[in-house]
Amino acid sequence: MQNPELNKPSPAIIAQSAVRRLPRLALLLFCAAYVLPGFFGREPWKNEDITSFGVMRDLASGLGSWLSPQLMGKDSSLDSLLPYWIGALSIKALPFLDSAFAARIPFISLVCLALMGTWYATYYLARSPEAQPVAFAFGGEAEPVDYARAIADAGLLALIACLGLAQLTHETTPAVVQLGFAALTFYALSASPYKSATAALGPAFGLVAGLAGLALSGAPSIAVLLGLGGLVVEWTHRQWGNTPDQGKAGSPLDGDGKKHTLQWMLLIVAATAVACVLATLLDLWRWKIQLPGSGSQSAWTDWRRLGRLLLWFTWPAWPLALWTVWRWRRQLASRHVALPLWCSGVCVLAALVAPSADRSLLLALPPLAALAAFALPTLKRSVASLIDWFTLIFFTSCGVIVWVVWIAMQTGTPRQPAANVAKLAPGFEPTFSFFAFLVALAATLAWAWLVRWRVGANRAAIWKSLVLPAGGATLCWILLMTLWLPLLDFARSYAAISRQVATLVDRSSCVEILGISNGQAAAFKYHGELDLRQSSRTSACPFLIVDADVQKSMSQAVNLPDWAFMAMLSRPTDKTENILLFRRVGNSPPDNRLP
Repeated sequence: MQNPELNKPSPAIIAQSAVRRLPRLALLLFCAAYVLPGFFGREPWKNEDITSFGVMRDLASGLGSWLSPQLMGKDSSLDSLLPYWIGALSIKALPFLDSAFAARIPFISLVCLALMGTWYATYYLARSPEAQPVAFAFGGEAEPVDYARAIADAGLLALIACLGLAQLTHETTPAVVQLGFAALTFYALSASPYKSATAALGPAFGLVAGLAGLALSGAPSIAVLLGLGGLVVEWTHRQWGNTPDQGKAGSPLDGDGKKHTLQWMLLIVAATAVACVLATLLDLWRWKIQLPGSGSQSAWTDWRRLGRLLLWFTWPAWPLALWTVWRWRRQLASRHVALPLWCSGVCVLAALVAPSADRSLLLALPPLAALAAFALPTLKRSVASLIDWFTLIFFTSCGVIVWVVWIAMQTGTPRQPAANVAKLAPGFEPTFSFFAFLVALAATLAWAWLVRWRVGANRAAIWKSLVLPAGGATLCWILLMTLWLPLLDFARSYAAISRQVATLVDRSSCVEILGISNGQAAAFKYHGELDLRQSSRTSACPFLIVDADVQKSMSQAVNLPDWAFMAMLSRPTDKTENILLFRRVGNSPPDNRLP
């Protein structure tokens, strides 16, 4: 039975001259410039970043079970294992490095895996017969391989351009691990028509590893839904008896296409079952469904918040993805539309009902970027020009703002930006780094060259419309991670308050904590190098740290006759986040020092 989608006209009209290859070296440098800044020279930020790092650090130190990672022996109800395993193993394997940087190294690889998975997934989707452009009467249409490569380049650029990708992918949190394995699963399902399910490596291995990795990193439900969606796509194409290039000269597959597809269906079922078994045996199923309006806010407020998050977090992929769905509406059941549409839809739905909407939405970016890439062959030149001009104005303005504020921090001029920094970050002392300045200057000059190249008279390429969005996002991220990094560390980390506490206590003695968040506890241990203990009736540490809100809500949280108030400390950029420091004065044992 023939695939009915093949009988419908393709909306893509692309000549061979428009699918020239983006230079590989330029693409690799592009990715490196985006990935590496943010992993080097940065403090762990609040809250998830420092909390996850604290769990990894304790695990590497031998505190807690590897099957039940904890922070300070406290059950933190963690719903994932793999992120903490790889971070702890990296810390143990690299004891000569700072533990925060050592924990980040495997996460760099996971971000690279997400980028690679997106490129290859888009490439194989673009190889589908339904995705091919219209054949010209006298020839000259784009060749399938060249067309697929150009679309894949566009998909990777669309992913880098997404505004929500930058910060979350540079943290040591389960979300980064989930992103890497979700992209790996997306690639495996996309490449299934071209690779054998019985092969030892390749997409078959990627599918098993991707679904199992999702289950072990706290997303077993998403793993199951992605597996079910891939199974439906495979079953649909089996019914049609169609695999890409089957029977053509140079086909990547030989033999019966239906048999090949059946093997993949069995593999998907097996891989999904493995993910379910792992999640069940390790007790990783956590149903954290929080419908809009179920919390303290109204449903309308929650929906507006989610709507704003969707708009900016997935920009500019979402408008292009919607355009793809509209222009390819006659081929919605085709693999290159149905598969990324299902994968992104699952993740968007998870974001709507999950407490951490942004981290769930992060997994939707690779399939959304693939969908966005298929919009480019159908865009009019006027729309592409509008994207270029909007991107040019937006990111150039953002870059100018970063430079102006940095100059104001260094010189005090202009006065208003300097005054704003002093007001928002009281106590911050600007520092000058010549290396950071050179990197920021090089990134700015590269942006200027990229703009000049884009507006110049160059040969058309379908990925050109996403060069400026991806370049602008990379520019702003580099500027933030160089010029503004000391300010962001001061504002977004617990380093300042942790070191304040360390100057007021005896570091050779233990310190009790009460009502302190996991992120604060991890920061006090890392930045302040304090030996923390959970407060209890049997503890006898000479110092006590209490959250101010806990002290107010619990009238007897601290037995004041036993403790003398020492100080109230606040994060410089958040006066509502206060802690109280006490010294033991009553019923104190003769020697509170550690052996």
